[in-house]
Amino acid sequence: MTSHSLQVPSSAPELRESSLTILANIDPRSKVSLLHDLFSQYQDQQINLDLSSDFDIQDLRLPGRPLKPELVPPLQVPKRKMDSIEGRASLLHSLAHIEFNAMNLALDAIWRFPNMPQQYYEDWLKVAKEEAYHFSLVNAHMQSFGFSYGDFPAHNSLWEMVERTTDAVIARMALVPRTMEARGLDAVPGIRDRFKQVKDDKAVQILEIILNDEIGHVLIGNRWFNYLCTQNQVSPITAYRELAKKYRAPTLRGPFNLEARRQAGFSSEELGLLDAKHEYNI
Repeated sequence: MTSHSLQVPSSAPELRESSLTILANIDPRSKVSLLHDLFSQYQDQQINLDLSSDFDIQDLRLPGRPLKPELVPPLQVPKRKMDSIEGRASLLHSLAHIEFNAMNLALDAIWRFPNMPQQYYEDWLKVAKEEAYHFSLVNAHMQSFGFSYGDFPAHNSLWEMVERTTDAVIARMALVPRTMEARGLDAVPGIRDRFKQVKDDKAVQILEIILNDEIGHVLIGNRWFNYLCTQNQVSPITAYRELAKKYRAPTLRGPFNLEARRQAGFSSEELGLLDAKHEYNI
């Protein structure tokens, strides 16, 4: 992403405030379009960046989401077989919901946490744009089956962890991208293989794009978590253990995609602990 090296007019929109406005938008299609425009305008140096402002969100309901899908506990989300169109659409719907929430969490990371380096905000803007692209890909493929986002129930576990970590950027970086989203690195290959078995080449292609991009997203989470650990003079492993306990992070269970996690910036020590136990809060 192009950093702001030229002077942006003071009257131009501001990135963090614009991200908050888009986050509050309840319409998925409009949210994706506005986010695409924001990314392009920032690239063209038409958007200011205010690192220090705080925002009044008293009258906002965050995140903005449509009336559907109905949100239910994870165990109440129906599991359908892949031998029917509805079953495949249901799995695609779960993926679309994850990508919708991931777009929202990236927007939240931009506006919520002030006084981070400029690159932090640019990184999360890039993530938000890519998650919006993933959502659009999955939703369009689901629509080819006659279904759309909102047609099936979904759970809210990812966003619940976002809400738990509103008070500390180090907790957000530790427990959302490198915990909740990193689980996708482990899960996506298996989901991709299920679509291979039913010869859904388009879904396979989409999942390859998602896996490749998600490695980069988790890498960004690792980058900023390690940056904050250095700033606070704490060991990343010690800090993670303490944060996982404080914020009630889920215990990770294998099998783990160790190669993808390595590419995403997890240290050899962290991967060794995962490999040894196959169930670990790290």
